[in-house]
Amino acid sequence: MSEVVERWGSRRAFIIAVTGAAVGLGNIWRFPWMVGENGGSVFLLLYVAFVLLLGLPVMVAEILIGRAGRRTPMQALTFLACEAGGSRHWRLLGLLGGITLFLILSFYAVVSGWSLEYLVDAFSGDFASRSPEEIGAAFDAFLASPGRVIFNQTLFMVLTMAVVAFGVGSGLERLNNLLMPLLYLLLLVLVGYAATTTGFGTALNWLFWPDPRAISFMVVLNAMGHAFFTLAVGAGALMAYGAYMPEGQSVPRAVVTVALLDILVALLAGVAIFSIVFSQGMDPASGPGLMFVTLPVAFSQLPGGTLWLGSFFVLLLIATWTSSINLAEPMVAMLHSAGLHRVTSALLIGIGVWLVGIPSALSFSWLSEVQPISDMTFFDLATTVPTDILLPIGGLLIAFFAVWVMDAQRAVQALGSNERFFILWRQVTRWVAIPLLILVLMGAMF
Repeated sequence: MSEVVERWGSRRAFIIAVTGAAVGLGNIWRFPWMVGENGGSVFLLLYVAFVLLLGLPVMVAEILIGRAGRRTPMQALTFLACEAGGSRHWRLLGLLGGITLFLILSFYAVVSGWSLEYLVDAFSGDFASRSPEEIGAAFDAFLASPGRVIFNQTLFMVLTMAVVAFGVGSGLERLNNLLMPLLYLLLLVLVGYAATTTGFGTALNWLFWPDPRAISFMVVLNAMGHAFFTLAVGAGALMAYGAYMPEGQSVPRAVVTVALLDILVALLAGVAIFSIVFSQGMDPASGPGLMFVTLPVAFSQLPGGTLWLGSFFVLLLIATWTSSINLAEPMVAMLHSAGLHRVTSALLIGIGVWLVGIPSALSFSWLSEVQPISDMTFFDLATTVPTDILLPIGGLLIAFFAVWVMDAQRAVQALGSNERFFILWRQVTRWVAIPLLILVLMGAMF
């Protein structure tokens, strides 16, 4: 179990990489419709609060395990558990994380393939000449076309795994350094455009002026679950990145920076999206279809809508591409550490994820009537089980390992911070984050 030899080229590269893993569908696709269906500003404020109380402590735990172990997730957990006199079976937590990442990436590729289709349609001006009913019908027709859906899914997987095959320095780091600043630039441009629309003020009021009447137990649970999902914690990806972390970098400072950047993307995306929605008098509670039906309808009715809608789907593609690349890396690294060539590892993971994603891709056409569990399709299962159940389980076990099993001195050293912060973090993780995670799991299961 030798230590990994690759490192991020700088502290900035590590922060950009972790931000790239965190920022994706959770911020730009899932966050807007979750806000829309859960009371607007109330959900937003709860989400930010749970990022701080739940997401950050677990994020610190996951990164410091990777940094302390300097190995792949399974090897790091084995090494640290044995060092502390614990069971070697903790390595299975790394396996659970790999399975979770595998399942998440399988539906990521499907939904991201939709953004590729819409990117072409948006810039071609197809939406400008269609009525709202025609746009909705066109989306349904696209989903019902297995060939088009699978083609886009395949193209997205090729784009993702081609970058991962080049490794940390040559692949991930270079692309992250290029695309992540571009993502924020596009977001700021879209928010600037949104500020010129009639719905801008309404969107700000709806997002940032809380209505206590909207609070409910389910809104609280949804906010907790989303705060956890959006930071990409609980699946071992950040554990792998912690192993690449440069010497001398402070884990707490890096984690706070990543969390702030992640929240900023969600806020900017919310302002841009809901300004357009409210300017056209449309319903913000449109559910998952908000991105692919409501927004094209709203943009199509605005001056220059073709350009702005196309820019939005470029933004979505960048977010999902960087996120999927950063989620795929730990799985490829695991195979690579077992002796396989990196290109071979990337090819095997890519083909496996693609195959597992096929049932999700066909859930709106050939397999639309197949419901393996209750009234859930394969797509429903793929988007629910790993995000709502496996991620919280993984996060709970990661947090428990870091504060109850791992050697305390090893943890202090890996944090790159003072002992007072370690004591504060450990107490918050033990008595706040872990109970909240148990609550999230109970809400998801019952």
